Amino acid sequence: MTGPIPPLVTTPGALGGPTDLTLTSADEAPALRADAARNRTRLLDAASRLLGNCGATNLTMEAVAAAAGVGKGTVFRRFGDRTGLLIALLDHREQQLQAAFLSGPAPLGPDAPALERLYAFGPALMRHERDHHELILAARTDPLRNYSVPAAGLRHTHVMILLRQAGVTGDIDLLAHTLLATTDAALVHHLTVERGMPLERVEAGWRELVDRLTKP
Repeated sequence: MTGPIPPLVTTPGALGGPTDLTLTSADEAPALRADAARNRTRLLDAASRLLGNCGATNLTMEAVAAAAGVGKGTVFRRFGDRTGLLIALLDHREQQLQAAFLSGPAPLGPDAPALERLYAFGPALMRHERDHHELILAARTDPLRNYSVPAAGLRHTHVMILLRQAGVTGDIDLLAHTLLATTDAALVHHLTVERGMPLERVEAGWRELVDRLTKP
């Protein structure tokens, strides 16, 4: 991200007061000067090319520096460490997903009832996690970091809002965490690849959980 992004959706009263949902980075990313933003984009372009050739497991800071024609120190200063680089690579894909559920068309976007948006949100996350599972898992050097990055907080807040709007009562915070756990990249990969389940079956499981929470 090269600068602050304005709020896209405001949902009044969903969590006891006005709640602004904004596009966020996959991780914290301060605003950059124009030249720094260009350099960051060049580094990410180089990393993306390498990723397509060698996969996330073999992506190194040294290789990115060489591909971009800069010193290794430049890559470390920009991203901090390899995990920071991997999370930055995920950022663009995350932004596209966020735009879809914050301001995109129904049923994922805001012009659909809360229950329909819940039905659509889980499968959208599962497909996102499946499509980027190698990159996501390679970035998970610290399991606790998965819950503290802004993108995770946005997903959690979004699900809490939809649950409340759908009339669900009880511990909404914990229920949202429970639902989101079923979309985790490692679990989706395990079920669809190692267990051989069709993704449609996993998505149907999400909708069944939503039904159990929202219907008497």
